[in-house]
Amino acid sequence: MRASAFLYPWDVNGDPGAGDRMAALGVRDATLASAYHSTRALTPRHPRHRIVTARHAAVLYPTDARWTGRALRPYPAGDWAPGDAFGEAAEALAAAGLEVHTWVVLAHNSRLGEEHPGTSVVNAYGDRYPWAPCIAQPGTRAYLVDLAAEAAVRPGAHGTELESLGWYGLAHLHAHDKTGGVGLGDAGQYLMSLCFCASCRAGYGAQGLDAGELAAAVRAALEPVWRGAPSGGGWAGVERLLGETEAAATRAWRDETARTLQEAAVAAVRAAAPDGFRVLLHADPVSYHCGANAGVDPAHILSVADGVVVPCTGGTGLLRPFAGQGRERSVLAANFTVVSAMGGSPGTLERDAREAAESGATELRLYHAGLASDEDLAAVRGALAAL
Repeated sequence: MRASAFLYPWDVNGDPGAGDRMAALGVRDATLASAYHSTRALTPRHPRHRIVTARHAAVLYPTDARWTGRALRPYPAGDWAPGDAFGEAAEALAAAGLEVHTWVVLAHNSRLGEEHPGTSVVNAYGDRYPWAPCIAQPGTRAYLVDLAAEAAVRPGAHGTELESLGWYGLAHLHAHDKTGGVGLGDAGQYLMSLCFCASCRAGYGAQGLDAGELAAAVRAALEPVWRGAPSGGGWAGVERLLGETEAAATRAWRDETARTLQEAAVAAVRAAAPDGFRVLLHADPVSYHCGANAGVDPAHILSVADGVVVPCTGGTGLLRPFAGQGRERSVLAANFTVVSAMGGSPGTLERDAREAAESGATELRLYHAGLASDEDLAAVRGALAAL
């Protein structure tokens, strides 16, 4: 199976051996970040540093004139990825024989929410989520579509993987998170991720809901959960808490909003890209789910994009709803964490990859070659050789 390893530019730049080391893993491709959220990252093999602190969401290349005069625009990186950090790393990886694809994080940007608070998701209690731009707002949608096109189609890239191209909600892994004291479950997470900004209030109205009454219903439904009652699992849990009619109306609004954004972003990337450029989405087959792996309808998204990247570290079950839904050449990439200290299991990668293939996977993604220990990478190398 064709495999690609995720990397940041700072894993490569300043390390003359990085490209050859990645190629020696047995991967054919490198999925290299070109637009990324804030993070603090380990670089265990770099000759000049061990910790990189990316203080805010940024693009890792120089932007062009399309952003002139616009309030919402991407932020340049600081000293963690100066200049055309993506381009420098891409050249080094290509010189080692790897095919480079861009990795673009979209609707996940805390600095945008801090500096433009009106762009953020607002929950039923009036709390803003600065890390989560509301994808229903026209200005935010225009920003995300243009960012997708610019960050995806970088010189030397053969394709792209678009992350967070959909709703982001409560779950975030924010700095020093203290939100796990109450088990919200799947249904509670959904209710706490519903947005009540002006655009979403109007959207609920178009679905026949009064936004004020809906917010009150969400708060009432969550009250027993705050006291420790289980929220229930799956969509049935949402319906139980909120009511079938109200739940269906919120999902109709949110599903349509995400679908149309995904269509627009993919179309913008295709318009800017050369022939043969592959466009994949990091995706979850449950359309109401929020986060980096955007909730999608499998048949729809595979009619729009060239494929999907699906989280499989906890098992390969999320692959099956995508299998058989796409075109003959649709990519179904199984994404495995290969960093032991982050919950990955590189020692079982060979077995896991074979199970993924049985569930319909056509390719592998390995998260994350820059973060993994030497021992983890040795296990990856052995697994890929066996495959």
